[in-house]
Amino acid sequence: MRKTYPLQAQGKKHPDRVLDAVKHDIRRYFRRERGRPLPEGVDFWDFDCKVGATADSAETVQVSEVIATVDALAQTGIDAVYVEILGKHGVRTPRPPKTDTPAESPSQD
Repeated sequence: MRKTYPLQAQGKKHPDRVLDAVKHDIRRYFRRERGRPLPEGVDFWDFDCKVGATADSAETVQVSEVIATVDALAQTGIDAVYVEILGKHGVRTPRPPKTDTPAESPSQD
C-alpha cells in the first residue's frame, strides 16, 4: 500500500476524526494482510514501512511505530501524510541456546 492521506477534510469533519479514520485504515490494512494465507516455508507476514509528509521525505519506521509517527506528523499541522506499507515474507530464526553458568552460591560457614 502506497497512499497519501489528506488530514484536512472538506466540509464539517473535525480534523481529529479524519486522523482517526486514517489510523483505522492503516490498522485495517495490517489486519487484512496478516489474515492472508502464508506460503510454504514462511512463518509470518513482515512489513517494510515508511511514513512522511511526502513520498520523498518518508522515513523507514518499525511496524509498531507507524501509528505513533502518523500522530506526530499530524501534530505538526501538515495537510497530508504519506504511508507506504509493503508486505514481505518473514521467517523466524531460532534463538541461540542459552548457556547458563551456575552462579556461585555463597558458602554457609
